[in-house]
Amino acid sequence: MTRNIGGIDRVLRIVVGLVLLSLIFVLEGNARWWGLIGIVPLATGLMSSCPLYSLLGMSTCPLKKS
Repeated sequence: MTRNIGGIDRVLRIVVGLVLLSLIFVLEGNARWWGLIGIVPLATGLMSSCPLYSLLGMSTCPLKKS
C-alpha cells in the first residue's frame, strides 16, 4: 500500500483512535461497542495509508522532492 497520509493527519488519526478506544473503559452496556470504531483511525494512522483516500485519489502526504 502506498503512503497517502501526512504527518499531521497521521498524528490526529492516532490520537482520535486512542480516545475512541478509551470509551470502551468509560462507557457502560452496549455503548462500549462505539469505542471499537477507534480501531479504524488508529490502524490507518499507524499504517500511514487510508483505503478511502486511495479510492478518492486523495493524499495528505507531502510530495517527494526530486
